[in-house]
Amino acid sequence: MAEATLASECDVDISDILSRYPRNQGSVIPLLQDIQDRYGYLRPEALDALEQWLGISANEIYGVATFYAQFRFTPPAEHTIHVCQGTACHVRGGAQNMAELQQLLDVKAGEMTPDGRFELGRVACLGCCALAPVVSVDGHVYARVSPKKLPAILNEYSGEQESQ
Repeated sequence: MAEATLASECDVDISDILSRYPRNQGSVIPLLQDIQDRYGYLRPEALDALEQWLGISANEIYGVATFYAQFRFTPPAEHTIHVCQGTACHVRGGAQNMAELQQLLDVKAGEMTPDGRFELGRVACLGCCALAPVVSVDGHVYARVSPKKLPAILNEYSGEQESQ
């Protein structure tokens, strides 16, 4: 009954997600993970529904969600770029790759381009040290990247390439 009411009161219907977990505080993290898996981020409407369903405060839910770096509160970009800053990548030019991407995209690490196409992030290590320096786009790893190679990599994800 509460689930049907919940679905009609919210812009999102997460009743199928809610029904998979016990109705207690211990379910917050897996519920947040499933909500983010569905929408790509934690939509405020879904968090409101979660608050109502679990009967715990929004502050508690946001406290959990903000504690973990895996959760995001804004929609993701179309393409996510990660620049490895681990020791091997750093020694072999990871910082230069980051600087070049910041210039090419006109954003800083942690930001998204205004058109929502690219989001740039730094990671401590992608685990590809033998291939350093590496850059990952949507999980695809590019090895031995130099600043000169970055425009071609970005071009693979541009609108012109997708329409061909």
